[in-house]
Amino acid sequence: MRHSDFVHLHLHTQYSLLDGAIRLGPLFERLDEHRMPAVAVTDHGNLFGAIEFYRKALDAGIKPIIGCEVYVAPGDRRERSQAPGGETNYHLTLLAKNLVGYKNLVKLVSEGYLTGFYYRPRIDKELLVEHSEGLVCLSGCMNGEIATNFVRGQPDVARRAARFYRELFGDRFYIELQDHRIPAQRELNEALQRLATELGSMVVATNDCHYLSGDDAPAHEV
Repeated sequence: MRHSDFVHLHLHTQYSLLDGAIRLGPLFERLDEHRMPAVAVTDHGNLFGAIEFYRKALDAGIKPIIGCEVYVAPGDRRERSQAPGGETNYHLTLLAKNLVGYKNLVKLVSEGYLTGFYYRPRIDKELLVEHSEGLVCLSGCMNGEIATNFVRGQPDVARRAARFYRELFGDRFYIELQDHRIPAQRELNEALQRLATELGSMVVATNDCHYLSGDDAPAHEV
């Protein structure tokens, strides 16, 4: 019986083009080694690997969680503009809870390419409101809207963004905490935990996985 208490919910495979360096075969070997019962794949802006991931996970006896780290436009996705800080998008982690959520995720990702593309396939909050059912939302990495504004010294803007996601997703919204030994991230996590308390939201620890082991770091950098 598998007994790991930790499940990866933020992970980039080879389908995060020019970024992820995790191949699906070795991924499931590593998961089995650590006795992890489930895993999510959250490739950048796409679902290219979803079917292969799903089938390989079932073959390995591991529960697949299909997700995506989407790019969210700072305003209307159809506008080709930047936020005041120069951002053209923010990162947000979405996980399909059920079939309805998977269909909504497919719709969001498709619209990101068809109507929101600007450097990246972007969605916006209007689309999220229309297609939030069945999705679990994590607040994202340091490039997320909430984290970015905390780091920039704009806590009120960060709180306003967090309230939007909390009101939209309810108990399906989680404040995402990561620790990659970046000094600013530790200070950020303190602010995020305080925010979670204010909102009455749960927190979830993730690792922004882009490769399987430290030995892969140089190859990933290349």
